[in-house]
Amino acid sequence: AVRAVRAAVALVALGAAALAAAATIEGFDVKKHKGIYSFEAQARLAATRESIYAVITDFDDNAYSRISRSYKESRYLEPAADGTPIVYTRMEGCMKKRCISFARTERLETDAPRWMKSTALPELSDFKHAMSEFVLESDGDGTKLIYRTEIEPDFFVPPLIGPWFLKRTVSKGALRALSRIEGLARERDGRPPLAPLPAPPGPQNPSALRA
Repeated sequence: AVRAVRAAVALVALGAAALAAAATIEGFDVKKHKGIYSFEAQARLAATRESIYAVITDFDDNAYSRISRSYKESRYLEPAADGTPIVYTRMEGCMKKRCISFARTERLETDAPRWMKSTALPELSDFKHAMSEFVLESDGDGTKLIYRTEIEPDFFVPPLIGPWFLKRTVSKGALRALSRIEGLARERDGRPPLAPLPAPPGPQNPSALRA
């Protein structure tokens, strides 16, 4: 039971993070193949891609906590020997009365302002494999976004926690956190908010983990 809760907390929290960059979701899918969970989302944001790019690449001073309180830490580390940026994030998720922390240290590749890819260093992360990729395309006064991520947990995941569970749980409450990203980007653009920004959702329960 403990392992099931740990797996659910990890995958739901990461699934929420996978959607934390799209205010209007146009497509969303979750798959599992040989132990690797993959997410893909297509969305449109009412902000410029330059500002969205700035938001999703801002890891300093725990900036990701502005998106979701599930992020307890985020920062840039010393770059790799070849100059590649290295980032660290730590998320905390709670289900029932059990809270679990998950950390990732990742290499960050970028082509501003259209593309960002992060790849976890397994020896410094709680995952055997983790990769995330953002593609941003200008669309009028907004931005089309394609997001892909792959996750292979470094722990047992019970069969009952699969794509159907993640898709149902993550998709229900994603828009709140996604609106935070859009709102932060619009602030950078100097545009008025579309609606009052909601407080970043926290990890008190499974519903909160959806964002």
